[in-house]
Amino acid sequence: MDISLGLLTIGSISLLAAMSPGPDFAVVLKNSIFGSRRAGLFTSLGVSAGIFVHVTYTVLGIALIISQSIFLFSIIKYLGAAYLLYLGIQLLRTKRGSMEAAEGDGESVTISDWNAFRDGFLTNALNPKATLFFLSIFTQIIGPQTPLYLQGVYGAEVALIVLAWFITLSILFTTGIAKGAFARFHYYLAKVMGVALLALGIKVAFATQDHH
Repeated sequence: MDISLGLLTIGSISLLAAMSPGPDFAVVLKNSIFGSRRAGLFTSLGVSAGIFVHVTYTVLGIALIISQSIFLFSIIKYLGAAYLLYLGIQLLRTKRGSMEAAEGDGESVTISDWNAFRDGFLTNALNPKATLFFLSIFTQIIGPQTPLYLQGVYGAEVALIVLAWFITLSILFTTGIAKGAFARFHYYLAKVMGVALLALGIKVAFATQDHH
């Protein structure tokens, strides 16, 4: 396939995938709303870094092995589900008093740069659907004759597009108007987001391996 066409194809698919609500979307939204714009940006960086994990093993051919191994796929699946459940439970345990205090001071819940980055990285890296996603799109674009550097370029393109999307999302959800609107419903929004993350965790845990 022509390089420019390959870049366009992978770029379009990656953007659409990033825009679809899922674990990455939920964790970036959570840290942006309940943390800060900075936390949202570092979470976005974590998601992008997680993509390079998938890119690396896809290029090395390990993705094919994982996609054909129920055992390996299940390990990734349950680790990813467990982390989403953990994040959801943390939100559900939010106390009204602590949220109201933060709102009253005009401050958000403090999320360190490392914790924000870790949330994004683990959520993406442990998402078993990402394995199948990269395997499916890369096998359409990349062949045995595709140079290694070009495979890396395709992978970097995915990471950069996803990063750009989630950075944009972080900024939009932390503007004055949006932040003010969310601040009035922080406590209830925390519960809704907690339930959403639990639902995503359960969905991941019971996901089937479509390639079998």
